Amino acid sequence: MRLRKYLVGKSLWYLGALLVALVLNFLLPRLVPGNPVDAIVAQLGRSGTQADSLQRIHEHYVKEFGLDQSMLAQFFTYLGNLAHFDLGTSFAQYPAHVDGLISQALPWTIGLQLPAILIGWLVGNALGALAAFKGGWFDRGAFLSSLFLSSMPYYCLAILLLYLCAVALPLLPPGGGYEPGSSPELSVTFMVDVMRHYWLPFLSLVLIFVGGQAVGMRSMAIYELNSDYVNYGRGLGLPDKRIVRYIFRNAMLPQVTGLALSIGTLVGGALITEIVFSYPGIGSLLFAAIGQNDYPVIQAITLIILVAVLLSNFLVEIAYGFVDPRIRASQAGER
Repeated sequence: MRLRKYLVGKSLWYLGALLVALVLNFLLPRLVPGNPVDAIVAQLGRSGTQADSLQRIHEHYVKEFGLDQSMLAQFFTYLGNLAHFDLGTSFAQYPAHVDGLISQALPWTIGLQLPAILIGWLVGNALGALAAFKGGWFDRGAFLSSLFLSSMPYYCLAILLLYLCAVALPLLPPGGGYEPGSSPELSVTFMVDVMRHYWLPFLSLVLIFVGGQAVGMRSMAIYELNSDYVNYGRGLGLPDKRIVRYIFRNAMLPQVTGLALSIGTLVGGALITEIVFSYPGIGSLLFAAIGQNDYPVIQAITLIILVAVLLSNFLVEIAYGFVDPRIRASQAGER
């Protein structure tokens, strides 16, 4: 009964958060100064289109995009389209559908972020546990390096790597997902080209993630090192590798939570990195959409990000509720 109450309470809380987020997701892009249709028509005007033609185009786009309706009517239209999984049509890249634009950009973001998160998590946790166990110069070196990396904003490291590896020493391409002029295809030449453009944004993400995970794991491992079971194991003469394995397991719970939340924020976690490197992912698509007041694209990307964040937090809290009955009791007001 207590578990059911916990699940219902959490579900209602997250449902309410989703409704509030939907309202903000609709309103916030429209609070940005400027009208998307005016921007499109102004761009056509610079190409020499006649004034009466521009007027007709303006009226057509306003009606086509539903901007002649009241804000409330636009909101209900937005909710109705979402109910049918329709993300709408891009204003700036009309008549391209938003889901098509996102399906082109999303694989680039996932391909960049997911390996960075997983490799950073594994390497960072192993480094933190090892540093706490060994101590001495290894611990000091690993801790200071990890603290420096975790304290640095990831876009600063991106700019630093861009300057060092693409400008000062032109070892890697400065930006993009592949060489300009080439088209995506399944060939060895294209894949090699993609990998050359991949390394700089990947390193700027994975190094920051390794630093953050190592600092967190080291703190947890030091706490575990002072536990009675570790002293008992040492007294029995257990090998160091075995003790490190025990420490690693017991310090993992907060790190697993961090991993789940990082995967949940995967879509929106590298926006600025993608912009710095002009990487053709969701971040670059969102940046261009904001500059053009492309409401449907902005709404769709922020909606994906917020749903992923809410879902990952919800799953973590549900998992904690199953694992630890004290959390359920606390939420039910019994403690």
